[in-house]
Amino acid sequence: MIDFSHIRDICQPTSSKIVLLVVDGLGGYPGPNTGKSELEVASLPNLDALARESAAGLTTPVLPGVTPGSGPGHMALFGYDPVKYLMGRGVLEAIGIGVDLKDGEIAARGNLCTVDGQGILVDRRAGRIPTAESEPLAKLLDQIEVPDVTVSVYPVREHRFVVVFAGEGLGESVTETDPQTTGSAPLDPESLSEGSAVTARVARAFIGQARRVLGDREVANMVLLRGFSRLPDLPDMGKAYKLTPAAIAAYPMYRGLAQLVGMEVLQTGATFDDELDTLEQNLGGHDFFFLHYKPADSAGEDGDFDAKVAALEALDARIPRLRALGADTLVVAGDHSTPAVMGNHSWHPVPLLVHSGLTKGDGVEGFSERQCAAGSLGRLPATSVMMLALAHAGKLAKFGP
Repeated sequence: MIDFSHIRDICQPTSSKIVLLVVDGLGGYPGPNTGKSELEVASLPNLDALARESAAGLTTPVLPGVTPGSGPGHMALFGYDPVKYLMGRGVLEAIGIGVDLKDGEIAARGNLCTVDGQGILVDRRAGRIPTAESEPLAKLLDQIEVPDVTVSVYPVREHRFVVVFAGEGLGESVTETDPQTTGSAPLDPESLSEGSAVTARVARAFIGQARRVLGDREVANMVLLRGFSRLPDLPDMGKAYKLTPAAIAAYPMYRGLAQLVGMEVLQTGATFDDELDTLEQNLGGHDFFFLHYKPADSAGEDGDFDAKVAALEALDARIPRLRALGADTLVVAGDHSTPAVMGNHSWHPVPLLVHSGLTKGDGVEGFSERQCAAGSLGRLPATSVMMLALAHAGKLAKFGP
């Protein structure tokens, strides 16, 4: 991991190339009708074939029993202790859409949501309304004024937006307003430290005005805020690992995270096919690529088992193209599990494959939670994935005499 005191001593630049494919929300859980997870139900001939030629295992993103957000899940895969380097979602979204966030400013990730006449949540994501519909609503929210601070609202994608508070005495230790379930009212933001009391007050004022601005709508008539955060100070991934790392991700949050850890964020389109085009066009300029696949997580969060199966099968159809690009080391991992039966992130271990010229297969016959559990990598912390990738790519020298 990046805090290993001798990391710069043993890392060595080479011409070999690593692709880390992160399948967001990869892991699942058996459905009640079949007793099989989404990966086990899906037809995945290409991932199964890759599994037969790879080292396999399961990763724990944070700790056993701890359900991670996407930020900690990705940070762990990049080799950062997700507890030590905990970042709020707000700053990741803000950087990802190109906001010039200043020291001292606080960013929060926002969801447009839908509440009923009694203020009870009926949809935490407002039906994932299209971006064309949500952008005008973000412009309305951007007109909100709160005394003593400057409020800026930026549209992100679908139901998501970012709000940035600028002013004196702002802290980031504020609770989120999303109760993570429907059937209850949004929560009030509360300060978790004396230094964040101003932020909590400002957030409450913003939410109150947002309720009035959006209240006449049937859908997307309220907001939820989470991930209150400021710019972090992080070790540079490229310098620590002696890499020229690049990120290819359609979703802003993942671009923001990659930029904060020192990757060059490559411009790409909205689909995974666009991401593969970008990878193909930029293979010569970098020796490490983070490639992100989102649809499996979205389907899992929606509680749609069949849609998650379909998202995994759509990914599988693109594996031959990815393999044909000829990366020396290909890692297929997930930031966390998102079982459709739970409709949310979970603590369950996540399948992992590492493929290189040094892997001949573990006897694992397919790519699923149960199959990968029998692989030679066993169950390991996600913070070890980067070290394995570097080793398989010949980028780690011997440690010690």
